Amino acid sequence: MKITIDELQAYLADRYCGWATEQSMFMKLVEEIGEVAEVLNKRAGRKASDENDLQEQLGIELVDMIHYIVAIAALNDIDLTTLMIEKDKKASIKYNHKINLETFLADRK
Repeated sequence: MKITIDELQAYLADRYCGWATEQSMFMKLVEEIGEVAEVLNKRAGRKASDENDLQEQLGIELVDMIHYIVAIAALNDIDLTTLMIEKDKKASIKYNHKINLETFLADRK
């Protein structure tokens, strides 16, 4: 099953709106960033690891980060999809990329 950012945002708005705060979601995001750093340190050998599958663990922690980033956007009624496309257009021009996200997505259809 695949989901879009819009779908995830709608789900998280439904889940969190009315009781969660952007500050609480940000604190959870910071925790998850720390957990990603810990996994990366283990993968690089800078920290001992008793984990069996650091690749899977990294994926889980990255999903947690995405969850809280999108939740913060949902609580603030920010359209991440539109903003990502707009920001990428500007970056593509600034950095002289051959293709931008919008064109990439249109070409895939």
